[in-house]
Amino acid sequence: MDLQYIRDRISVLRTKKNVSEYRMSTDLGHSKSYMQSISSGRAMPSLGEFLYICEYLGVTPKEFFDEDIKEPQLVQRLYELTRNMSEADLKVLISTAERLNEK
Repeated sequence: MDLQYIRDRISVLRTKKNVSEYRMSTDLGHSKSYMQSISSGRAMPSLGEFLYICEYLGVTPKEFFDEDIKEPQLVQRLYELTRNMSEADLKVLISTAERLNEK
């Protein structure tokens, strides 16, 4: 894993969120070219800015770096939806997920 991975991962997750570089830059409070400078390799975000980028993209830093998670934003959304479910509902959801994974 290298700096190119970080740039590429940001671009992929931004695209999945259907947000332009321009919009993400301005949403994060930067100049319109901020994300383009990261994508092109001219700049890298600070650690604090990286954490803010992860929050903006709807992923945790762990999900950002986990190459095995193909849809980290959806996994995070599913986690948020299940946090307050009852044990019975969680068991139904697990059973459904296990059935879907068998296919």
